[in-house]
Amino acid sequence: MRQKKLPIGIDNFEKLRSEDFYYVDKTGLIRELLHNWGEVNLFTRPRRFGKTLNMSMLEHFFSLGGDKRMFDGLDISKETALCEEYMGKYPVISVSLKGIDARCYEMAYQKVVQVIMEVAARFYFLLDSENLNEHDKAAYRKLLDDK
Repeated sequence: MRQKKLPIGIDNFEKLRSEDFYYVDKTGLIRELLHNWGEVNLFTRPRRFGKTLNMSMLEHFFSLGGDKRMFDGLDISKETALCEEYMGKYPVISVSLKGIDARCYEMAYQKVVQVIMEVAARFYFLLDSENLNEHDKAAYRKLLDDK
């Protein structure tokens, strides 16, 4: 019997699932968020308690073109109606600032701008989408061009 690996320092849901790490199933959070909808949800936990991993799980669940097999055997996969309605249906923008480390405000600001630009560039396909109106497309172009 092959032993699973311990996910020490792993906060990427896809890596955790695809590389056979141990994973405590927290996908019930998805069901709770959808059933108890809130305009804003605040996730507070002490340091190293899985906030980033939970955000990564949510991103992979809702993101367009995500690998649905990542959720095979997990609690949320039993919720077939929810999965059909929500899984892989949205362009998810996920920004983590936890890696920003700088000695001064200006350097930190530049690193934040870089992170936002990298995330924004992943959604370039939206400029060809009918889901955005011309005003939104112009605002998106400005974000990409102005830095």
